[in-house]
Amino acid sequence: MPNAKKVQQRKTIDKILTWLGVLATVVLLAAGGLAWWTYHFTTKNVHDELISQKVYFPPKGSAALDPQEFPTLQKYAGQQVDNGPKAKAFANDFIAKHLEKVADGKTYAEVSAEAQADPANQQLQQQAQTLFRGETLRGLLLGDAYAFWTVGHIAQIAALIFFAAGGVMAILVLLGFWHLMITRA
Repeated sequence: MPNAKKVQQRKTIDKILTWLGVLATVVLLAAGGLAWWTYHFTTKNVHDELISQKVYFPPKGSAALDPQEFPTLQKYAGQQVDNGPKAKAFANDFIAKHLEKVADGKTYAEVSAEAQADPANQQLQQQAQTLFRGETLRGLLLGDAYAFWTVGHIAQIAALIFFAAGGVMAILVLLGFWHLMITRA
């Protein structure tokens, strides 16, 4: 027959571990809730802000969305830019291609330096302004819309992992309490 003192010590350890499991379950479920809130908050805000800007891909079959020049954008033809992947596609595959034509592929920084060196050259001034506006829009679409949309979806994955881990811990806690009930002192 096992020593009663050892059994009691073991039962005390089991109680402590079970209650630590309860704490871990609460923490995991709370972290899951916060991560889910982050997912919802970021993706909803990105969606709402993009919708308010009323940016659309050109319609299918239009010269502005030539399948030869924009093969990756055909699936978005006529759609509104309303989420992160569409914002990325619009920025990288639509705006960027147009900007490449403005000054033979030069960047805003290159053209701006040339325009500052030759302030009387109206063509350079106009190219610098066009590139500035285009690169700013690209940066906003990529840095704000696409990046935060992606962060939101990473938070969604984290939330699901936290919820699953919390569920496993809850089962282990229930088993711990069951074990405590059937263990004799």
